[in-house]
Amino acid sequence: MNAAALDLAAVEALVRSAAHDELLPCFRRTTRHEKADGSWLTEADLAMQEHIKSALATRHPDIRFLGEEMEPAEQEHLLAASGGGSSGLWVLDPLDGTSNFSAGIPLFGVSLALMRNGRIEAGIVYDPMHDESFAAALGAGATLNGEPLRVQRAGIPLAKTTACIDFKRLPPSLAARIAATPPYSSQRSIGSVALDWCWVAAGRFHIYLHGRQNLWDYAAGSLVLTEAGGFADTLDGMPAPLSLAPRSAVCAADSGLFQAWRDYLRTA
Repeated sequence: MNAAALDLAAVEALVRSAAHDELLPCFRRTTRHEKADGSWLTEADLAMQEHIKSALATRHPDIRFLGEEMEPAEQEHLLAASGGGSSGLWVLDPLDGTSNFSAGIPLFGVSLALMRNGRIEAGIVYDPMHDESFAAALGAGATLNGEPLRVQRAGIPLAKTTACIDFKRLPPSLAARIAATPPYSSQRSIGSVALDWCWVAAGRFHIYLHGRQNLWDYAAGSLVLTEAGGFADTLDGMPAPLSLAPRSAVCAADSGLFQAWRDYLRTA
């Protein structure tokens, strides 16, 4: 099976149904617990992961499954076992934006990607609070709720842009420089990496910067952005291998802003 053969709409429906069953009933009705890495976990994260894992196993029993809430050793084994194979590997963040979710902030999503042969072949990011489903298949473009999604040229200079910046995970010197002399007009941080990528694709942000995100955070959203015609890189300008090692993200909606943003970051 290749990306073209995958019934992406059916998988979108599966993710949407699971989110409505597992996430929305728990919103503002759950407690959070701190994980070993300092991030947050709720019962909804675990229930959502198990729901989607089971549903995918029924529909695609030949494709392995990696979820954020698995133990790191199991994740490493799954990624290594699937690295050179053609059967594929699902990569799931069952609740991207757990801090928002547990605090009652209605900005969070579900991120599901299909990896095969070292590439992301399909991705879905679903925002259940706004009923927005972003999806992409490699070489086939991106959609928002089934309609084609293409980035639009902003037609403005870097100084007039709206930026999405996660300061907490940036090198301190870079964060201080950007905060002291911002090259953009306005700045936001919404607390969901998967939605960050998709909101750039949708034109809600012009530029994006994040210092450290995991495979399950970015896999689906990065495909949505690139298939929508957006641009992405890392802070060091090196290709980001699909691994469990965190990566940085430098993104923009159009080529002119991307170059201007990269030029600023090089000098900063």
